[in-house]
Amino acid sequence: MIHVLENEQLRVEIDDLGAQVVSIVEKFSGTEYLWQGDPTYWAGRAPLLFPICGRLTEGKYTYQGKSYEMLLHGFIRKVDIPVSQKTQNSISFTYCDNELTRAQYPFGFRFTVTYVLDGNTLDNRFLVENTGEDVLPFSIGGHPGFNVPLEAGTEFTDYYVQFSRPADAHAFVMSETCFLTEQSVPFPLENGTVYRLHHDMFDNDAIFLHDVDSTITLKSDKTSRAVTLCFDGMPHVGLWHAPRTEAPYLCIEPWTGMPSTDGIVDDMQTKKYMTRIESGESYRCSFSITIHK
Repeated sequence: MIHVLENEQLRVEIDDLGAQVVSIVEKFSGTEYLWQGDPTYWAGRAPLLFPICGRLTEGKYTYQGKSYEMLLHGFIRKVDIPVSQKTQNSISFTYCDNELTRAQYPFGFRFTVTYVLDGNTLDNRFLVENTGEDVLPFSIGGHPGFNVPLEAGTEFTDYYVQFSRPADAHAFVMSETCFLTEQSVPFPLENGTVYRLHHDMFDNDAIFLHDVDSTITLKSDKTSRAVTLCFDGMPHVGLWHAPRTEAPYLCIEPWTGMPSTDGIVDDMQTKKYMTRIESGESYRCSFSITIHK
């Protein structure tokens, strides 16, 4: 089922499947800002990632001496999530542990995502609650794709991403199979803020940055149409489109976690870049998407 949030500026559609945003239309012009999932390049639109971000080595991990299997980015994007609350400008979806999840993730949890539409901004707010007895390890990620170009007469290479404040940015060095290595290297940004888009930047798959500002804008000097993401409590941001293609979109991905280290099957109690909360505790993080026309 598709749910709609709408005001004078934007119309947003959200699917029960994974509680994924599937459309963000600027109403004055009718412009669709969100990638529409062309399977020629990538069938997704804006999936949510939980309880892991990225890949597990051999697709598995261990916990308390047992081995568990989990697919890329976790299971939340693959399940129907019921609406738990809806108001005129917001909607919440809540999913709890069950027989399906415990077979691959033996923890008690309650996962809630709330979308709030305010003017030209869509807030994506996450709440994770530990309903079990053990420490809950998890990570959360957003994976929204945006159409590039956003304006007729412009091209992919006319666009760039710009952080709000200069920073000494670094990028994780990824293996050829998209796992972490033990390395992180300086990432060149013009004036500490700007990186210009070109398709071959993704020949080795995604770029994941850290030590950057928490506000990033996708823009071009040839149009006023742009998209700004602000991420709170999400320390890493990825840039991606389908490798070795001229895919007409860009994913901007705020994550709290990262994939496994290449060649290492993680123990979930010690896996790097995971958030951990005690029984009865909760955790919140968020990111917003602001549309500029």
